[in-house]
Amino acid sequence: MCGRFALSAKTDEVEKLLPGLYSSKAIKPNYNIAPTNQVAIVTSTNPKEITFAHWGLIPSWAKSNTITNKMINARAETLQEKVTFKNLFKKRRCLIIANGFYEWQKIEGSKRKTPYFIKMKTGEPFTFAGLWDIWKSPDNETIASTVIITTEPNELMKPIHNRMPVIVLPEERKIWLSEDINTNDLSMLLRPYPADAMEAYEVSEQVNSPINNNEFNILPINSCFE
Repeated sequence: MCGRFALSAKTDEVEKLLPGLYSSKAIKPNYNIAPTNQVAIVTSTNPKEITFAHWGLIPSWAKSNTITNKMINARAETLQEKVTFKNLFKKRRCLIIANGFYEWQKIEGSKRKTPYFIKMKTGEPFTFAGLWDIWKSPDNETIASTVIITTEPNELMKPIHNRMPVIVLPEERKIWLSEDINTNDLSMLLRPYPADAMEAYEVSEQVNSPINNNEFNILPINSCFE
């Protein structure tokens, strides 16, 4: 799964992810993005503008928004089998922007887990594959929300966790957002990202709490004691 990630890139760096992409407001650094936070996304219906959505899907048919904490991830293997995700996969796909994500490795014989930060070796921002929807509350409040698609781990991730978020290759971002494409072709994009382009390292346990939100979170644990 993917339960925490970070986005610290400047707005102009993020705008380079797609040709003609822009944001109407500055993107503020967030080193500990948690479920229910607002996240930066690009949708298939508005592929030129960076917008913001609530992380944790609230389907349009939901009677309340309490379901959101249960829908932060969607398994790539069953997208077309789940009623909640099937239509969104066809019509409401998005890219979720990040600099890196966190995952916790189990420690044998202990209840503690070791936190890792996983990012591109280049340090550049990238995009998760996601789905989104719009929900209207009984009070007529409109909420855009999103979910991150996950897949099996690549060789880098296997020792850390048995799942990883789907990261869309730069050359496939426009395809993922295209409204004129067969879903079977889209399914081919939902694969593990090449491990040799990524790196993972242990970070401080302070990231365990979403309250801790600073650059210290994404630094290698060894550098914290230098």
